[in-house]
Amino acid sequence: MCRHIAYVGPVVRLGKLLTDPEHSLVRQAWEPRRQQHGTVNADGFGLGWYAEGDPVPARYRRGKPVWGDAAFADLARVVRSGAVLAAVRDATHPSSDGEAAAAPFSEGPWLFSHNGVLRDWPEALAHPAGPAAGLPPADLLSLAARSDSAFVWALVLRRLRAGEGLGDALAGAVRELWAAVPGSRLNLLLTDGGSIAATACGDSLWYLAEPEAAGGGRTVVASEPYDDDPRWCEVPDRSVLTATRTRVVVDPLPVAPLVPLQEHEPIQKHEENGL
Repeated sequence: MCRHIAYVGPVVRLGKLLTDPEHSLVRQAWEPRRQQHGTVNADGFGLGWYAEGDPVPARYRRGKPVWGDAAFADLARVVRSGAVLAAVRDATHPSSDGEAAAAPFSEGPWLFSHNGVLRDWPEALAHPAGPAAGLPPADLLSLAARSDSAFVWALVLRRLRAGEGLGDALAGAVRELWAAVPGSRLNLLLTDGGSIAATACGDSLWYLAEPEAAGGGRTVVASEPYDDDPRWCEVPDRSVLTATRTRVVVDPLPVAPLVPLQEHEPIQKHEENGL
């Protein structure tokens, strides 16, 4: 599994989100508090951010532990942005792909991360009715890496290119994958620099909404809180979240339960305008 985080809001120094908090993403790389699968996220990391006036994000990725990368610490100290997506990785299977397998994946204005695992990878691709059936061969040959996360990104990207919104693209990909390989863990995170979409399907997901924050509101969506602020809200399992600076909406994600339903609170559609 992995840990990831996305932010939209006023321009901030990236360190305020990624390195400064007591339980920041960097600390989550070796000491996550709420990770349900895996213990250490040392198989790479990545950071994507948007510069003012440029819709195409910049990225910095490496195939080594984030805590040992001095350049990342420097970037977090000096770079400022109003939209960020970052992740630390715990690889499902060993590979030689290095930083190519580290989120965020990117095309055009989009940044994407997958926290989870596609069950029966890569054997699931060989099934004639499997999730690969709808992808053109060129898409399969141009996967960013030989990983399940890169394949999930290809499915999401196909939907984005077809004009689907961020939340619909994630929810549609999760439903498609779940129908073919039930039992997969599919916590997905996506941003275009102005909005965030995410799914909770197999691991933890939280958000912090501050719609009245100075500068026009701010929203953080993360695998787990980076501090003990009581305003953090947990997203129920089997949900899809869509958010802007000032609005967070959480809807049920119609897939079969991962565990017996009685072990979870009932899922209800709700909208948060700042908690």
